[in-house]
Amino acid sequence: MYDAPHSDGTVGKAMQVLDQVASFERPVRFSELLASSPFPKPTLYRFVQTLTNQGMLAFDAERQTYSMGLRLVRLAHAAWRHSSLASVARPFIEALAEEIGEAIHLAQIDNGHVLFVDKYKATDKFDTLAQAGKIAPGYCTGVGKVILAFMPERAQKRALEEQSFVAYTPNTHRNQKTLAAELLTIREARVAYDREEHELGIISIACPILTGQEQVVGALSIATSTNRYGIDELNKHWPALRDTANSIGAHAELWQVPVWS
Repeated sequence: MYDAPHSDGTVGKAMQVLDQVASFERPVRFSELLASSPFPKPTLYRFVQTLTNQGMLAFDAERQTYSMGLRLVRLAHAAWRHSSLASVARPFIEALAEEIGEAIHLAQIDNGHVLFVDKYKATDKFDTLAQAGKIAPGYCTGVGKVILAFMPERAQKRALEEQSFVAYTPNTHRNQKTLAAELLTIREARVAYDREEHELGIISIACPILTGQEQVVGALSIATSTNRYGIDELNKHWPALRDTANSIGAHAELWQVPVWS
């Protein structure tokens, strides 16, 4: 069954339906939604019809499928420009990617899960699962761990409770205890590593994006293939990564990007 977040009245339930449609990452039939929905058929149908009428979902009558609507796309573009780090950070990550010749990931965190808000590749010799708009676990990605490490205690505790600890690879954290220990090390060193914890063959080095008050607003990482480099070789890029993250943090503060409370 679809694992829905806690609802908040009618609006919260409608958002759950949107999240469910998005989770398929393809056009989806009503029967598929119903099979994994926490709502009874009449309730789900009412929400789907309302969302379609409002342009948040689009219905293909020929294929009998639902997908994300154009109104939602417009809202997403507005959010990208005004609420995410992407528009602030894009010139900086382009420059960093061209300087070092690797993939750069920009991420923020939502309910303990990483949201990749931008990605820039300087090479086509490899690729990663991370794409702009994609969600990944916080506990087994470099960007996720470095954000978790710098979150305020209460927010971090809530985020840790959201982690599923699925073993994607032999290197993945299996429980909160080992992750929490690493987070302390990450906060002290101000750097995190993904040692093939989410994808075999993919490693990364990540730095927090902090405001002048040391509030974390996101993270920046350099990701590469183990066929190209090892963790020790990635370390040579840490000064450039840190400086870029600091520059983004300074500009994000001017743009009043939301921070954790």
